[in-house]
This record gives sequence, structure tokens and C-alpha cells, in this order.
Amino acid sequence: VPNTPEHIACGDYLVSELKRFGAEVQEQKAVLTAYDGTKLNARNIIGSYGADKKDRVLLFAHWDTRPYSDHDPNPDNHRKPLLGANDGASGVGVLLEIARALQSTETNVGVDIIFFDAEDYGTPVFAKTQEGTDHTWCLGSQYWAKNPHVPNYKARFGILLDMVGAEGAKFYKEYYSEKYAKNIVEKVWRIAGQMNHGKYFIGKEVGGITDDHIPVNEIRRIPSIDIIHLEPDSDGNHSFFHSWHTQKDDMSNISRETLSVVGQTVLEVIYKEK
Repeated sequence: VPNTPEHIACGDYLVSELKRFGAEVQEQKAVLTAYDGTKLNARNIIGSYGADKKDRVLLFAHWDTRPYSDHDPNPDNHRKPLLGANDGASGVGVLLEIARALQSTETNVGVDIIFFDAEDYGTPVFAKTQEGTDHTWCLGSQYWAKNPHVPNYKARFGILLDMVGAEGAKFYKEYYSEKYAKNIVEKVWRIAGQMNHGKYFIGKEVGGITDDHIPVNEIRRIPSIDIIHLEPDSDGNHSFFHSWHTQKDDMSNISRETLSVVGQTVLEVIYKEK
């Protein structure tokens, strides 16, 4: 959770791991304003491979944890922070393992891994107003999209990983991913199918999500997709995985197989880039 000793320690750990895996690391620190006026000491962490290569691919996830369990079935837990094992940490874990692989086997394109901060400090359900609150989410990626770590930064495409660790997860084609980067969606889902991961990567579209790929698409203009666990319902709407924003978003939900499927698919995508 931003503004805690644990947040500082976790950020230091991510920096050290990226360096250990051979990345060139930059830190982007900023004071960002949360929905309620709280000043957040935020920190985007960027690890780059093949920094001299003009053609690049961007991989990203958020590393902060939500300060509120505002969807917990017990109202007494609504103002408690959550562990975020799936919502945040799963994507970070996959990207750290990808970083380890990139150290040993070079890609044809440059790769930038970004851990965005302050994604999950958005307006809670117990706040008095919910109108027009989409901008209160994804603060770190909004800041980076306006102030990239490299002036005029561009990439061929971006892949966001969010909630990619739950057992039996299903990854549908998210609306904004299809809107801004349909060809990238098709590429990733096709490769997943070729790798026999079709039971995870479902060839059906679901609704749109406010997530870190939105500012990357709309402000930075990098066509980016969101690999995110969603559960569609019979009304054409969707929900998140069962322990989303609750006290139960812990390691008991995390599947090695799901993490492996997502990581292997993304690695295959970037290694196929010429």
C-alpha cells in the first residue's frame, strides 16, 4: 500500500530483482493525488533490455496493493488493506520471471518491463460519490503516459498483466484491448491456442475495464492489450475473480499452472517478434 514502510521495501526489492536479472533500471518517483486528496509517494519502476534497439515491446503490471477491501462480504473489512496476491502481485511475479528469461536469451526487439504504482487507490464503494471516478484509478500509468522514462517513448505494442494467477482463470478479449489493439489481441490469443492454452485464452469478447492499458493507449498511443481474468455473466456483463478486493485475495488462490501459461504465452509472443 502506498505511503507505508512495506511499500518502500517492496519497491526496493523489485529494483534489486530487475538489476539481478540484468535489466537497466530506472525509477520514476512522483507525488500523486488520490481520490480523497491524499498525497501518494508513488514509484514507477522500469527495467529495460536491449536499450539500444529502436523497435520495442512494452510489458507492464501494477505493483501497488489496494488500501480497501471494499468488496469483502464482511463490511467490517471494507477499510482494511488487502494482500493482493492475484490483483497486482500475480502480474508482477510473471514479469519478474520473464525478466529472468530475458537475461539468458536475447530477443530481436528491445523489451521494457514497467511496474506501475498507484493503480489500485481508486474511489472506494463506500465513498459518497461514484460519479466520474474512472480517473482516480491508474494514477501511476497516467503519470508515466504523460511523462515517459524516455522522451517520446514508443513501442510496437504493450501487454498488461492483471489478475493472471487464479486457478482456472479465463482470459477473454477485453473491449478496450479489441478497440485499440485488435491485431495484438489476435496475435496473443492465436499463439496461446498454438501452445494448447485455449482453455485459458477464450476467443470471446467481454466488456471494457478501466486499467493501466487505457492511459498507455489513449495518452501514449501505444496499442496495448489487457490480459485480465474476467467472469462474464448471462446479461452480457462481467465480474472479477471471486476474491477481488477482499481479504481473501491471498496465496491460497494462486495457481502455478495459470502463472506458467500466461508467462510462457507472453514470452513466445515477444520471442517471435522480428
